[in-house]
Amino acid sequence: MRQGIQFKTLLAFLASFVTAPSTAMNIIHTEKSLYRNILVYEEDEQRCMSFTRHNQTARQSCQSLEDPNQFVFSYTKMMMGALYLNPHPRNILIVGLGGGVLPTALSRMLPDSRIDIVEIDPAVVKVARKFFGFNPGANVRVFEEDGRVFIKRAGKSDRRYDLIMLDAFDHEYIPEHLLTREFLLEVKALLTTDGILAANTFSSSRLYHHESTTYQSVFGLFYNLRVELKNRIVLAKMDGLPPHDAIKRNAGLLEEQLKLLGFGGDWLMPLFSTDRDWNPNARVLTDQYSPSNLLNSAF
Repeated sequence: MRQGIQFKTLLAFLASFVTAPSTAMNIIHTEKSLYRNILVYEEDEQRCMSFTRHNQTARQSCQSLEDPNQFVFSYTKMMMGALYLNPHPRNILIVGLGGGVLPTALSRMLPDSRIDIVEIDPAVVKVARKFFGFNPGANVRVFEEDGRVFIKRAGKSDRRYDLIMLDAFDHEYIPEHLLTREFLLEVKALLTTDGILAANTFSSSRLYHHESTTYQSVFGLFYNLRVELKNRIVLAKMDGLPPHDAIKRNAGLLEEQLKLLGFGGDWLMPLFSTDRDWNPNARVLTDQYSPSNLLNSAF
């Protein structure tokens, strides 16, 4: 009887996917946490983690089975572009863990740096450890709490970071309270005088214009890295964006290490742009105005 219940639960879980899974999909693990359903599966020589809820699904992390060190998603490659602005950040904060791809790579590249990770869902931390090789060492700390709560508390304790990466997503999009001007001001207050912000968003979201004006209202001019109609990475620097020659020089210093992750400056450098392709009159998102009805669920 118990096996029958478990089987029905698994069928219901898989039925929540918008896109029918491939016949080649090999399901490794399923789990229902307080926040979402978590699925780990292998397909097309990759191991992936997906979140599902209310008949919506989103891949959060994927890892190459042939070479787990190589990045699969374009957005993780673009996030590493933050190192072109400062190749040696000493204190790093990452909001959102997923499979732990970013902190794992950063801890290898920057063994002397301290990395703090904030992940609201303990189940995600457990899955990242068990199925994606996430193994935080002495220089990596994981805080299981809401990202905004952590940032508020860190601000009161005068903690500062050289690099802050925003990569928090649920089954649908970025949580609304992590999209607003008030939140970004709290993030800005945690950055050192030459600190860097790297934020993962989507260029195909209906909030694109609103997000852009919101980031601009807090950080001014920023690099807007985009790949097709998918991810967009915002890169901002507290003391202003460095000249192109400085970025090119830093890219050269990092080339050998980034090649181990499956990409290099020939792919990443052309994506650095400050072109403003959004409506400058789009309303800034605030704690009072962060309209979830504008979200585009089809990314």
